[in-house]
Amino acid sequence: MSDLRIVAGEWRGRRIVVPEEQVRPTSDRVREAWMSIVGPSIDGARVIDLCAGSGALGLEALSRGAAHCDFVDRDPAVLKTLRKNIATLGAEERATIHRADVVEFLEDVEGAGGPWDVAFSDPPYKQEVAGALVQRWLAAPFATIFGVEHEAELVLPDDDARAADRRVYGGTAITLFRTDR
Repeated sequence: MSDLRIVAGEWRGRRIVVPEEQVRPTSDRVREAWMSIVGPSIDGARVIDLCAGSGALGLEALSRGAAHCDFVDRDPAVLKTLRKNIATLGAEERATIHRADVVEFLEDVEGAGGPWDVAFSDPPYKQEVAGALVQRWLAAPFATIFGVEHEAELVLPDDDARAADRRVYGGTAITLFRTDR
């Protein structure tokens, strides 16, 4: 198993484990950029980490002052590693783990605990999950700020009035949507 570090905040420099299963963690550089973009909205926020994997995005948000994070992933082995990472950082009281398909999970936002202040999603590339999540958000926003990581060449559905920002880092892009604009 490989590991990665929390970039900033309460747990700055602490290491978490990346599951060996088919997980492509968000790089330190991209996570740092992502947190810089949404940083002013993190303190005290209710956050959701969709396609959580190692939990790096949600744990980074908790480290920077988010009040609570819901983590959603469907792979039991990945969730086992996520539980270990949450325990390693002592974040159990500020984290809830959900085993579910992310698109299905968001069908009942209120029942799932939302809406949230900030939503992160780093879905598997080449599986059309990113587009499905964006379509779901555009139809009925489940967070004030929704960011999705995807391959740079992927063109996501958009709503020009709400597509806040698209940033490219090599072969990776982050697209953020906001209801607060």
